[in-house]
Amino acid sequence: MDHAMHHHADAAPGATWPTAIRATLHCLLGCAVGEILGMVIGTALLWGNVPTMILAIGLAFVFGYSFTLFAVVRAGVSPKAAVKIALAADTVSIAVMELVDNAIIALTPGAMDAQLSEGLFWYALLGGFAVAFLVTTPVNKWMIGRGKGHAVVHAHH
Repeated sequence: MDHAMHHHADAAPGATWPTAIRATLHCLLGCAVGEILGMVIGTALLWGNVPTMILAIGLAFVFGYSFTLFAVVRAGVSPKAAVKIALAADTVSIAVMELVDNAIIALTPGAMDAQLSEGLFWYALLGGFAVAFLVTTPVNKWMIGRGKGHAVVHAHH
């Protein structure tokens, strides 16, 4: 996915809701890919809940960072500088997204024991992402307004 497509010229410095929504959707995409992959791997290997969640959260951070990292490198930034930018841009957003999403999953009765073939597994996961998006968007708006988070990425487009 082309990261630059998410940041249009109207996303100048400042904390607009459209800018925060784009930043959160970007974060959500990376988190979703990593977390779903981790849940699928852990569940398929019959791992317990804790190792599966650790893998899923770890992969959510890896994919979340990598989407930003590759986009910034494509924009001409050195890989070393791009890593710093990705860490600055995405850490809080991914952490909030993962905290909320995993709390929803953990608090949904039966979701932690649901299998990949069960609707409850997917409803809890996708519902968790929806709630996480609603919680993370204002966090991203606040950070962008203070020159943090995805505001760091805008300087490199």
